Amino acid sequence: MADFFSYENLTWPEVAELPRDTPLLIPLGEGYALDKAAEALGEPARIGLLPAIPYGWRGSGLAVAEPLMGRLVANLLDSLGDDGFSRVYALTPPGIDLGLGARRIALPIRMDDRPLPGDAEREKVILIPIGHTEQHGYHLPMNTDTLIIGAIGAGTVETTPEAAACLPPFPYGVSTHRASFAGTLNCGGRAFEDFWLAVVDGLVGRGFDRFYLMSGHGGNCSFLVNVVKYAGERHRRIFCATAWLHTSGHLAGPVVQETRRSARGGMGHAGELETAMILHLRPDLVHMERVVDEVDFVSTQSYYMDWIEGGELVANPPWDDDTATGAYGAGSLATAENGRVWLEAGIAEKAAHVAEIQEQQARREARRAGGFGLWINSKREA
Repeated sequence: MADFFSYENLTWPEVAELPRDTPLLIPLGEGYALDKAAEALGEPARIGLLPAIPYGWRGSGLAVAEPLMGRLVANLLDSLGDDGFSRVYALTPPGIDLGLGARRIALPIRMDDRPLPGDAEREKVILIPIGHTEQHGYHLPMNTDTLIIGAIGAGTVETTPEAAACLPPFPYGVSTHRASFAGTLNCGGRAFEDFWLAVVDGLVGRGFDRFYLMSGHGGNCSFLVNVVKYAGERHRRIFCATAWLHTSGHLAGPVVQETRRSARGGMGHAGELETAMILHLRPDLVHMERVVDEVDFVSTQSYYMDWIEGGELVANPPWDDDTATGAYGAGSLATAENGRVWLEAGIAEKAAHVAEIQEQQARREARRAGGFGLWINSKREA
C-alpha cells in the first residue's frame, strides 16, 4: 500500500530532499479513492498529495472556462517539473481534460454541484481568501499562507455572519521567485489574473455584486490589484476590492507594531509574524529548532522589507540577494500569544473592511438610482 504524504505540511528542506521520481498529485477537489490513484501510478512506495483545488472546475459549484483552468493547472505542474520532479499529475474527475494530456489521472469523485457560494448569500460581501503553497524557510510548512488567510476569512464570517460569506481558501498563487526554492508552486501571473477575473465574472452573472479578494501571500497582491481594476471596468454595478496582505492596515498595523519583539526587517517572510500565527494555529507544524533568522535585507530609505513594506519604490530583485534560507525576518522571536493577538487584529480589520464594502456599495447604488452625474442616462433608459 502506497504511503500518501501531505506535501503542504512539509518544510522547504523536506521538499528539496524528496527523490525527483516521487509521484506528486494536484487534485481537483477531494474524495478520490487513493488506492485507485496508487494503482494508476504503478503502486509506488510514496506519493505526495498537494493541496486540492477547491473550485474553478466543472462540478465544483463555481466553474470557469476549462481553457483558463487548464492554463493555471498546467503552470502548477510546470513549477514542479522545472524543479526536476518527473512524475507530476493533476487528479481530475472523468470528463475534465483541461488539455493536460498524459499529465492527468482521471478517477471518479462524488461531485456536489450546489452553487458556491449559495444564492442566499447575494446581499453579502463574498470573501475570497487566496493563499499559496511555497517555501517558508526551514521551520514553517509550505501551506503557511493558506492556513493564515483561511483562518482570517473564517474568523471574519464568524464576526460578521450577516454581512459576509467566505469561499474555501484557494491554496495556490504567484511566486516569481520560485526558481530559487525547489518545490514552490506558481500559477503564473497572467493565468492567475485570468482565472480570478473569470471567477468574478461568473459570480456577477449569478447576481453577486460585492467581493473582497483577500491575499495571504505577498506575491499575489499586485496581480489582484489588476483583477480588481479589470473587474470594476467590466462590471460597473459591483464593488470589488483587495488590500495589501492582511494585518497591515490602519487597525491591525498599529497592534503589530506595538507588540512585536523584532526590529524593522523582522517580519518580511517566515519571520516573526507568520511564525507566531502558525504557532497559534498549528503548533504541530512549526519546527522552532530549525529557525534561522535573516534580517540582512539590502535596505534603503525608499525600499526595505518588513510585513508592512516601506518606501516609495516597487521592485522585485532576486531573493538570492537577501536570503540563503528562504526566510526574511526573525522567526526565533515569535510567540503563540502574539500570534493569537495578531490573528484577532487581522480578523477585526477584515470585518471593518467588510462593513466599508457594504457601505460603499449601498451609497453608490443610491446615487446611481437617483441618476447622479452620467447615471442620469441609465435612469432615463430604465
